[in-house]
Amino acid sequence: MTPSSTIKFSYIKRNLIFRFDAGTSRGVLKTREVYWIKAIHADHPEVEGWGEAAPLVGLSPDYSPDFEDFLVKMLQTAENQPWSQSGKEIIDQVRSMVPFEFPSIRFGLETALLDLIHGGKKKISSNPFYDLNEPIPINGLIWMGDRDFMLEQIDQKLTEGFDCIKMKIGAIDFEQEIALLKYIRSRFSPEEVVLRVDANGAFSNQEALEKLRRLADLSLHSIEQPIPAGNWKAMHQLCQSTPLPVALDEELIGVKEKEQLLDTIQPQHIILKPTLLGGIQETQAWIGLAEERGIGWWMTSALESNIGLNAISQLASSLHPSIPQGLGTGKLYLNNLESPLEVHSGKIHYNPSLPWEYPA
Repeated sequence: MTPSSTIKFSYIKRNLIFRFDAGTSRGVLKTREVYWIKAIHADHPEVEGWGEAAPLVGLSPDYSPDFEDFLVKMLQTAENQPWSQSGKEIIDQVRSMVPFEFPSIRFGLETALLDLIHGGKKKISSNPFYDLNEPIPINGLIWMGDRDFMLEQIDQKLTEGFDCIKMKIGAIDFEQEIALLKYIRSRFSPEEVVLRVDANGAFSNQEALEKLRRLADLSLHSIEQPIPAGNWKAMHQLCQSTPLPVALDEELIGVKEKEQLLDTIQPQHIILKPTLLGGIQETQAWIGLAEERGIGWWMTSALESNIGLNAISQLASSLHPSIPQGLGTGKLYLNNLESPLEVHSGKIHYNPSLPWEYPA
């Protein structure tokens, strides 16, 4: 493909159906709309690049009734661009073309183009996950629900060999959540099983510190977004006094002033969701600034289908993460695309002997 190659774009809309009611402190998810973006070279239509734009209701800056109209507009604009064959230049071009306020379109468009220039083989860059079939350690995710449902998930994840468990909290009675975490700790020490919790902003500023003290007694690794995003002063005070490391998640979404946020809040960790942050370059920028400040990080999916999950896994792998990532969402849906992605023994694997299902 030459630097001035003409690329044609189209998309397929898919309503993904959860296998169960996926509870968070923001409500229960039953379905998930995603848009699979296809890129083909005009002279070689048999080679297809696929990306995924997946705005998340209640969280993505670009989730709106007009999203699909804007996606159509962006793809039409993209067809008039002289696209490079350099991965770095493609990312720069997409970043210049798609406004910051549409992060999922940026990520979907850039990964479709990166897949295309790598031959339409679902590869977005050189990385050990895809190239060497090197698995990535991940956390086992425990969704909110009643006590019995959460306990069932915990037992399943422990049986499957996960040594890092992440439990969503903030929707049921706090004492029940403490009891469930104590159940895990009664069976496995902190050296055997790492425990993370994700409050999705469920705690009030007034109650957060006391709850974090009680959670810290259980030797947890961290808590994600204990209070709602947007109050940097309150989050800074919490990060300074907490006995439990705090990881920012929703706090990063829609923020251009990266250095100001990190310097003001001074968190212990940040969590990167490329679909919500604006793609590869924005994610890498957050990581670079965090590492300069001694702030830990890990990457997670934002409930994408396997197309998006594959791209995020490759991006994470290319950055050589040192701790488990949040990439275990591939089996959430009844109608996800079949793919080479497999999860076993607490890791996500790319199994090249398994085929990709064609999006339709």
